[in-house]
Amino acid sequence: MDHKESFLQYLQIEKRYSPLTVTSYLNDLNQFHRFLSEQAIHSDPAGTTSHDIRSWIVSLAESEYSSRSIHRKISSLRAFFRYLRRNGIVSHDPFEKVVLPKAEKSLPVFVEEEALDLLLDGIDFKNDFIGIRNRTIIEMLYLTGMRRAELTGLRNNDIDLDEGTVRVTGKRNKQRIIPLLGQFKGRLKDYIRARDESFPGTESGWFFLSNKGNKMYEKYVYNIVRRYLSLVTTVDRKSPHVLRHTFATHMLNKGADLNSIKEFLGHANLSATQVYTHNSFEQLKKIYKQAHPRA
Repeated sequence: MDHKESFLQYLQIEKRYSPLTVTSYLNDLNQFHRFLSEQAIHSDPAGTTSHDIRSWIVSLAESEYSSRSIHRKISSLRAFFRYLRRNGIVSHDPFEKVVLPKAEKSLPVFVEEEALDLLLDGIDFKNDFIGIRNRTIIEMLYLTGMRRAELTGLRNNDIDLDEGTVRVTGKRNKQRIIPLLGQFKGRLKDYIRARDESFPGTESGWFFLSNKGNKMYEKYVYNIVRRYLSLVTTVDRKSPHVLRHTFATHMLNKGADLNSIKEFLGHANLSATQVYTHNSFEQLKKIYKQAHPRA
């Protein structure tokens, strides 16, 4: 087993990173390896220098990668060399003299409340299994703020309609409990009824099923959200993650405290949640300009 494979196993087994995150690390490491090969530079980690890494950063910038993407790729590479040093494979730190370009701060994209109200109250989803399921998926994402992978990973026993809660398994298998609104519990019962009528005897245990009765896959969830958000909003991005941003922003605008939102989202650190305060401040400025007599 080479060093890269053992590193990826370390991420998956010990760090409990998701398969998607591990694949992202792999892609970044492979891209750096290809760069070294194209530049006729040795590919042995022990010989990598800060000059090699700075050259790759310049190459990425010239290829018009955003500073945000460059930071992520360098973060993957930095984690790889940290692993190599800890295991005695290399003795030097090639990042010692590496300075990254300043990352631009981009605010999370979210959908206005009126647009979500129109989608959930004014759009006809049809009263068959597919329509009921699609609406339930969108409402689940918006009402809980869960990630797309967390939604597709829901099992039947994660939904407790008596208690009015959903148990969500997040990154690194960390679980959290999110309350369900009373009206939404009724919609969940409708979905379960439609699902069990369409696929009687299904014993897979997955809560959300595809059109063929299999586990719902992430790409299909993305397509569902994109299609329906396109009916009510013109925001550039129309993804399940936008509904997660929308959940957090609307909760903050309505007075929820940051620590509570952090727990709902499953963030490990408060700093990851604080980005939503910028959106909230923009909303406050808008209200101020509209309401203050001297504005």
